[in-house]
Amino acid sequence: MKQESKQRIAQSLKDFRLPRYQEIPDVGLYLEQATKYICRYLAPIQENAVTASMISNYVKKRLIPSPVKKQYSRDQVAYLFFIAVAKNVLSLDALSGFLRLQQRTYPLEKAYNYFCQELENLLLFQFEARETIDLSDEDSSDEKRLLYSCVAAVVQKVYLEKCLEAIAKEE
Repeated sequence: MKQESKQRIAQSLKDFRLPRYQEIPDVGLYLEQATKYICRYLAPIQENAVTASMISNYVKKRLIPSPVKKQYSRDQVAYLFFIAVAKNVLSLDALSGFLRLQQRTYPLEKAYNYFCQELENLLLFQFEARETIDLSDEDSSDEKRLLYSCVAAVVQKVYLEKCLEAIAKEE
């Protein structure tokens, strides 16, 4: 792959940032609004990150609670961000177990913000937009190591797909 292609990919991800928990709207989002909101943020790393039918399926599989008055809360949207990213490397059963583990160990706000930080950090490092990996904090629990491993697997998959796309365009 040409150096200019690598630089273009790195530049496209340099400003990638997920909303932190407190930045997710707390007014409740309808299904289509939630879908568009999540897809807009995840577009730089994956196309069609989530669809309305996927979200409905996650509710049926009890990965997230049913919407209240057809509106998805901040908590549900935070879970949907994680599911949309992690579904690329985990089965729905594994995702379900992961979410139960999170619920037993960390409050959602803390877990979600940590997930965002790790994803952004590893993406920037992998795509050479940053020279070092920032260490998030001293807490290195098994749960955080599992999340790190999940995010690292996602980032490796994104890297592979972006590089293969760039190579195909060069041909």
